[in-house]
Amino acid sequence: MRLVIDTDTASDDAVALMLASAADATIEAVTIVAGNVPVELGTRNALSALELWGADVPVYIGRDRPWVRPLQTAQHVHGADGMGDSQLPDPQGEPREGDAVDVLIEIANRDPGDVTLVTLGPFTNLAAALERDPAALWNYRAIYCMAGTLGRGNITQQAEYNLWCDPEAAALVLESGIPLTFIGCDAAREFTGLSSDRLARWRALGTARASFAVAVTSGAVRWYSDRGLHGNADLPDPLAMAVALDPAIVTGSSVVHAEVSVDDSQRGRLVIHPHSARALRTITMITSVDSGAFWSRVESMVHGVDPSAG
Repeated sequence: MRLVIDTDTASDDAVALMLASAADATIEAVTIVAGNVPVELGTRNALSALELWGADVPVYIGRDRPWVRPLQTAQHVHGADGMGDSQLPDPQGEPREGDAVDVLIEIANRDPGDVTLVTLGPFTNLAAALERDPAALWNYRAIYCMAGTLGRGNITQQAEYNLWCDPEAAALVLESGIPLTFIGCDAAREFTGLSSDRLARWRALGTARASFAVAVTSGAVRWYSDRGLHGNADLPDPLAMAVALDPAIVTGSSVVHAEVSVDDSQRGRLVIHPHSARALRTITMITSVDSGAFWSRVESMVHGVDPSAG
C-alpha cells in the first residue's frame, strides 16, 4: 500500500504517523498544514514521530493559515508544543524543499489510481491543490479524511475541529465531488477511548515507542479527565489511519448528501440533507468499527510487533 499523509501534526496525529510507519505500507510523502498547531510546529512534530521509527519519509510544508480565516489552533488540548508539552528533543531531519500542495498534485498525477491519501487536518492544502489542478485529486486511489461528525462535535456542539478550523476549504473540497470517506469524531469517541490505565501499561513497557506514545498522549488524557469528559481521550487520527490501512475493520457506514456550513452560527457543521437532494455531493461516513481490531493494531505498534500477528 502506498500512502500520502496530510496532517497538522499534534499528539494523536503523531500516533497515526507511527501506525502508518509500522504497517506494511510505503509513505510517499507527509504534507503539513496549519491546524492543531502552526505549520512549522506541525512539521517538527512529524519529523520527530517519523524519526522514532527510522522512517525515511519526505516531509513538506504546506499552507500556514486557513483559506480566509485566521488560524485558531487546538493547543489548549494538545499543549503548546502540540505533543502534550512533553519537551521532546528536536528532530535531526529537516523538511524537504518544495511546496506540499505541489507534492499532493505531483504524486496524484504521476501514479493515478495507485496511492491512497489520508488527511488528518484541515482541508486547506487540498483546497489549494484543487484550485491549482482541479483534476489531480481524482487520481488518488481513495481519500480517507479525519473529518466531520454525525453527532456532537469536538470543538463546538455541532462541529468537528478540522472542518471548523477551515470551513471554506472543506466546503470547496466537498463541492468538487471527489469521492471522500470521513471518519468523524463521533466514531472516535465511541470506539477509541484511551484510558489512563492503558497509558500505565504502555509506560511499564519502557520501550522507546511506548514511551513516545505515552509522552504525546498523556496531556490529552489529562485534559479530558480534568473536564469530566468520560475519562478517556479520543484518538480520531489513529482511527482514520487504521481504517485507511485496513478498511475491513469498518463495521458500519452511511452514504450521505452533505455540505459544510461556512456561516458563523454553524461554522464547520457537516449539514446532512435528504437523499432527494441529488445536487449535493455525497460522502461515505464511517459510523462504527471493530474496536478490538483497532486496539490490536495500536498495541502491536506500541509493542513493536507485526500488526498481523497482534
